[in-house]
This record gives sequence, C-alpha cells and structure tokens, in this order.
Amino acid sequence: MKNVLIIGCGLLGSSLLRRIAKKKLAKKIFVYEKSKKNIAKIKKLKLPGILVKKPQDAVSQSELIIFSTTTSEYKKMILKLNKFLTSKHIITDVGSAKLKSEEIIKKNLKRNIFWTSSHPIAGSEVSGPEHGKHNLFENKWCVLVKSKKTNFKNLKYLSIFWKKMGSKTVIMNSEKHDKVFSITSHLPHLIAYNLVKTAQDFEKKQKYDLIKYSAGGLRDFSRIASSNEIMWRDIFFDNKKNVSKAINLFVKTLNAFKKDINTKNNKSILKKLKQTKKVRFKIIKLKQDINKPDFGRD
Repeated sequence: MKNVLIIGCGLLGSSLLRRIAKKKLAKKIFVYEKSKKNIAKIKKLKLPGILVKKPQDAVSQSELIIFSTTTSEYKKMILKLNKFLTSKHIITDVGSAKLKSEEIIKKNLKRNIFWTSSHPIAGSEVSGPEHGKHNLFENKWCVLVKSKKTNFKNLKYLSIFWKKMGSKTVIMNSEKHDKVFSITSHLPHLIAYNLVKTAQDFEKKQKYDLIKYSAGGLRDFSRIASSNEIMWRDIFFDNKKNVSKAINLFVKTLNAFKKDINTKNNKSILKKLKQTKKVRFKIIKLKQDINKPDFGRD
C-alpha cells in the first residue's frame, strides 16, 4: 500500500492508525479529524500519522481512503471529496448499518468511483483516540459488503487489507448484513439503553437509591449503554426497519416469558432458560469470547 487516508480518528480510526503504522503497511498515513478535542488528544498521545486540516489535501496522495466517522457525516464528506476522487481510489468505511450508507453513497458519490463497504466487528463502549488499540481487530470478523456494482479488484484488495489488520473476513450483501446485525448488535444495545432508562425511571418514581445496588446484570448493561450516543442514534435511524422488526420479536418473546412467570409454567420457562444458555457455550466455542468469569470488563 502506498498511502492511506483515515477520515475520523476515534476508537476505530485510531486503532486502524496504530495497526497500519505498527505493521508498516503504508508509506504515509494521513489523518483527518474534525474534533478539536480529539486532535489535541492525538497530538498529546503522539500517534503516528500526518494530521491534515482538510481531507481533500491528502486525497490525491492516497491509494486507500477509510471513512471512520458516524454515517451522518458521510454525505458532507463525500461532497467535499468528489472533485478530488478518481477511479483509482479504493474507498471503504467501518459503519454498522449498510443499506442507508449505500443509499447515501449512491446519491452523492460521483460516477465511476468505487466504494466497497466494510464492517469490522470490533469496538467498545469507550470512544476517542486514547482508547484505540493496535490489536483491536485481532481475530475479529470483518464483513465486506458485495453489491451488483462491486469492483472485485477492490474487494480482493480490502480482503487482504483486513486480514493484515488481524481480522477474518466474510462477504454479505447489505440486506443480509443489516438483518443480521439488527439482532446481534443493534437490538442488544437498544435493550441496554432501555434497561438503564427503566432503572433510572424506577429510581425516580420509587425514590430509592437504586443504582448503588447495581448487581452484575444492570452493571453489565450499563457498560453497553455508555457507548457513543451519536454513533448509536445514527445506527438506529439508519437500520430503523430491521431494528423495529427486532423490537417486535423481542417484545413477543418477552411477553412469552411474562406469561410463563404469571402462570408459573415451570416446564416452559426451564426449557427457555436451558436453550438460551447454549448460545453462550457456542460463542465461546467460536472464540468470540473467553470462558472466564467476568466481574467487570477491562
């Protein structure tokens, strides 16, 4: 790889920066970050890479361009870069909802420019360049999105790139991607936000000092619910159709649990609880987590 431009240097962007620099995968790494707070952190941390004041300043010098911003920034950024983009550029992103970003790209990216979406399944509840890690993508899945207009040369290039990041790659279309992650990622985050909001409402109504008694369940949900609110707002809005269906399915299943509890249906509830335990064992078997008691994530 000659040079790379990373647009947005939060958790994922700074992790990409660290990994590319550590593995010496590019001659130059350009970084555009609009947040003054994050720019100050990048400088204080002495992260590798060349900070640019305008992303267009580095486009002509870059082979690979990676969007690592919230999707609500895509349109504005694309319109800034269009004039400087050529068919030789390889463009990707790290967004979590693909149908909407595909729509934004189709409407705003100038013709004959190729964008191949990526979604590295890596992240944390913390955000900002100070939390980036060079091994964040190690042994994690990265979904590459294939469409009718996909440039296969660029798809192959990005597959190799993400493997060098430490990831395992899989190819999906946007529709399948958004359906899958509405259940595995988007709904769990929404439930976490809702559970913490419920605890807050309960505490206010009952006038109990409830939060200090947080057991493992509420504590762990609060970790997820402390994720970046702008990013998750965009994800919920971008994938609203699938998220809404996931909510309906969740409510249906929750009502079934409620019925079992109210009727003391021992057989039915035990069957559900035993079946759901199997998912944890499968996650560990697939090496998506470790089989170790967790009394607080590090």
